[in-house]
Amino acid sequence: MADETPPRAAISRRDLLRTAGAAGAAALIPGSVAAEVVRTAESARAAEATRVPPAVASPAAPVRFATAPAGPLMNLTAQETEILSAMVDRLIPSDEVGPGALEAGALRFIDRALSEAEMETAESYRAGLAALDRYSQYSRGAAFLELSPGDQDSVLIDVQIGAATGAGTGFEGSSAAFFNLVKGHTWQGVFGDPQYGGNVDFIGWDLIRYPGLRMRVTDEDQQRLEADELEPVRRSAYDFGQFQAGGQG
Repeated sequence: MADETPPRAAISRRDLLRTAGAAGAAALIPGSVAAEVVRTAESARAAEATRVPPAVASPAAPVRFATAPAGPLMNLTAQETEILSAMVDRLIPSDEVGPGALEAGALRFIDRALSEAEMETAESYRAGLAALDRYSQYSRGAAFLELSPGDQDSVLIDVQIGAATGAGTGFEGSSAAFFNLVKGHTWQGVFGDPQYGGNVDFIGWDLIRYPGLRMRVTDEDQQRLEADELEPVRRSAYDFGQFQAGGQG
């Protein structure tokens, strides 16, 4: 019966993101400090796992629903932007846990990536978003933007496992490749260093309870981290002098 299942027994999208978030946070910061990001995040999770959860959850903060951008991104049309916004919003939604990918600036990160380091993937985005909409209409009878959140999720599951592949009805290439492309960029935009345009207000780091970048961790810091008492540091890696010269170039 449903009432026999302990709270949060099922693995949610946010649970999965918490376990993978350290890698995402390390993906877009200077390599010399990436290992420290992973180590401190793993320590925080290990400490959390040893604590007995309260019988009653703390009151949830009010849910803030993110909205799609008013106009097109630099590299996508208005229609493509709306479809991408809906997809990104389903990957990391705003919910009782906190803000989601849209509020964290994932779209801005993606748009910047398509203008700079990931320019070669812009056409993959355009083709993939068109295929996603085409598959939604073929399999669910409506455009992706017109589907309910539950139906959007089911479509994205098809895309993720490669079931949406098929010329004329969806993706001519592997739909899973497109899903992984957008998912990877979304994770980087949420959990990466704010210098790259995402992780607005450190939303991503707060989500995985990453205590922030430190050039040195004392024994006292480690003890406080394990006790979940370490105050987070809200600084980009590029706020540290040794990384400023080699910033964005």
